[in-house]
Amino acid sequence: MEKAFSLLEKAALCAMAVCVLLSVCSFMKEGDSVKNAVLRLHVIANSDTPEDQALKLQVRDALLKKTAALAAAETKRQAAQTLQAQLAALQHTAKRAVRRQGFCYDVAVSLEHTAFPTRTYGDVTLPAGEYDALRVVIGEGKGQNWWCVMFPPLCLPAASGGTALGDVLDEDALQLVHEAPQYDVRFWIVEQWEKLKAKWAQKVDSRQQTVDSAADVFDTGKDG
Repeated sequence: MEKAFSLLEKAALCAMAVCVLLSVCSFMKEGDSVKNAVLRLHVIANSDTPEDQALKLQVRDALLKKTAALAAAETKRQAAQTLQAQLAALQHTAKRAVRRQGFCYDVAVSLEHTAFPTRTYGDVTLPAGEYDALRVVIGEGKGQNWWCVMFPPLCLPAASGGTALGDVLDEDALQLVHEAPQYDVRFWIVEQWEKLKAKWAQKVDSRQQTVDSAADVFDTGKDG
């Protein structure tokens, strides 16, 4: 009887594990549709000193004002094309904001595919993963980050009336971003998975660099 009960327990645990796995897979699928639909903003301060953190916000405000026209974009592609065409102007705007505050840091502005942790903006939570983003690095870029969503324009001033999340996400994806992460363990599971992927990618890159360096040394020896 005890053995039979143990088998039932194991069967129940397996069934629960399968249900959790299917739920997480479904969550990740909807998360991918979110990543494909939004364009984010990532501003990295020079350092964590109060002055550099305040400067980060000054640069942020200047860029958001400069990109207010994104509120008229109807698709992520349109928003990305607009930003791509304005990269030089945005870099000039960011550098000017830095100079006005009395600093001489360089600023790098680019459109990149980069990793984000789980982040909540008001009643919207975006799961961890890699997103397309306007990435702004001030100086050495060793300070705390500031994240937001440029398309749909969740962080742009005077963005009311523009494209909304409901215009670019299906019903299931929209429900996902309105979930409370503290009550949904799937946000945590996905974030841990993304961290593992990032660590694995770093190891692969490191090994490849080692192989390339060894090959260069070998080629140099042959030439000598």
